[in-house]
Amino acid sequence: MKKTSRKVVVVGTGLVGASIAYSMINQGIINELVLIDVNQEKAQGEALDLLDGVAWGQENVNVWSGGYEECKDADVVIITAGVNQKPGQTRLELVDINASIMKSIVKEVMASGFDGILVVASNPVDVLTYVAWKTSGLPSSRVIGTGTTLDTTRFRKELAAKLKIDPRSIHGYIIGEHGDSEVAVWSHTTVGGKPILEFIVKNNRLNVEDLTVLADKVKNAAYEIIDRKQATYYGIGMSIARIVKAILNNEQSVLPVSAYLNGEYGEKDIFTGVPSVVNQSGVREIIELSIDANERKQFKTSVEKLRSVIQSVDLS
Repeated sequence: MKKTSRKVVVVGTGLVGASIAYSMINQGIINELVLIDVNQEKAQGEALDLLDGVAWGQENVNVWSGGYEECKDADVVIITAGVNQKPGQTRLELVDINASIMKSIVKEVMASGFDGILVVASNPVDVLTYVAWKTSGLPSSRVIGTGTTLDTTRFRKELAAKLKIDPRSIHGYIIGEHGDSEVAVWSHTTVGGKPILEFIVKNNRLNVEDLTVLADKVKNAAYEIIDRKQATYYGIGMSIARIVKAILNNEQSVLPVSAYLNGEYGEKDIFTGVPSVVNQSGVREIIELSIDANERKQFKTSVEKLRSVIQSVDLS
């Protein structure tokens, strides 16, 4: 059932925050949008610019800039604030300064009386989702990171281009860290319902060796974009709009968000990208795929990498 109250707050009005706002308005997902930024003039400017196009949108949306008190009655608060990834820099290298920023923002959000769903987009997203959860005191199900949602769309896009098939007819996931240790789940990738490994046997457009090349291309996609334009924002903006839509429409959609593991995949006390059922309560449940032995080994390596970074973060 669609929520009649559809208020979303975006914290951070840089390129990612603005792209999220633009995507949500164009898709008719929300009816109230508040922009918060340490640079209040920037937030006001973005709100005014977005309002100029509201008449052409799918819904009548009220957009304004404000302070953290606006979070009190918000359905969703999206946090994008933090230092951006630079050319040649990994997402995990951003952790110290962005963890400090995340803690201060979440404390402000919760002080308002916020009781909705927290969506984290700042990098390294899996680590910062854990930080946001610990700082907020919210149930783990109501703190969601963008996880491997964007990586999964890149994965389907690349496979679709290679096979010359509509990406909506290709199903598969990237799981684990949103970063260098992410895992392509070939054992559960299908084309029109047919397992990819069966499909390529009867297909001259792809072979097993190509799968490794394709997975590496997906893993390095952000670096390629950052080298060319210094930042990525459209893809993640649309991915976050998709997550918010699933929450506000109570969709029960399966999305590979960064969710809290409590025994699933043999892991506990960690947030990482896994297929999860998303509805108006947040993450309803995690879909535990029967991944093969090699994928399980890669996934464990990815989780351990995240865990070691989290252990270095001051959570006080």
